[in-house]
Amino acid sequence: MTISLGEKKFLGRAVLAAVAMVGLMAFAATPRANAEDYDRCQRRLAKADHRLHEAAEHHGWNSRQADHARHELREARERCWRENHRWWDEDGRRWHNDRDWDDHDHDRH
Repeated sequence: MTISLGEKKFLGRAVLAAVAMVGLMAFAATPRANAEDYDRCQRRLAKADHRLHEAAEHHGWNSRQADHARHELREARERCWRENHRWWDEDGRRWHNDRDWDDHDHDRH
């Protein structure tokens, strides 16, 4: 069985079209960080930071409640880092692009 030149061209074009389609689908499926993601992350971290301050104010910095709030703040920072490769510093009121937080940064207040 031989393949004619016309069939080879058709097969080549079909393969090229399939590869292009797969490429487009892969590009479209890439997650994109948008302003809504950053806002959600910022709000989540601001709430966790506020809860830590509240726990420390009501129960002390070395209390079980403050430890729990510290853990929740660390989890929120990890999630933002995992999703956006940045995290919001509520006390410094700025974004950080490095994973440079200190889990006990509030202990010095």
